[in-house]
Amino acid sequence: QVQLVESGGGLVQAGGSLRLSCAASGSIFGFNGMGWYRQAPGKQRELVAAISSGGNTNYADSAKGRFTISRDNAKNTVYLQMNSLKPEDTAVYYCAADIRFAAVLAGTNHYWGQGTQVTVSS
Repeated sequence: QVQLVESGGGLVQAGGSLRLSCAASGSIFGFNGMGWYRQAPGKQRELVAAISSGGNTNYADSAKGRFTISRDNAKNTVYLQMNSLKPEDTAVYYCAADIRFAAVLAGTNHYWGQGTQVTVSS
């Protein structure tokens, strides 16, 4: 059973940067799809970014140009570099993984992390 553990969240001022990490307890080599979702209070969970084992990426419109997703299969870790943060980026960010990239894009993936809080102050 693979476990996903996120880290790197915190409080940052608007315009600042954070780098989230998601470490898997097992190998992520078999996970064709990995990604990041977020959920703000009172809102539905939404896809932020996803990456396939081949390096194909998908970003929410709100993340394009500001966020970068990457993965290091040797370290069993996926990252989300977030720049130019805005107060509306405040949310709990969740790591997602599945053997199918499409499942991560749809939010029907099998594996989820416990979440890490990101708070952006104005």
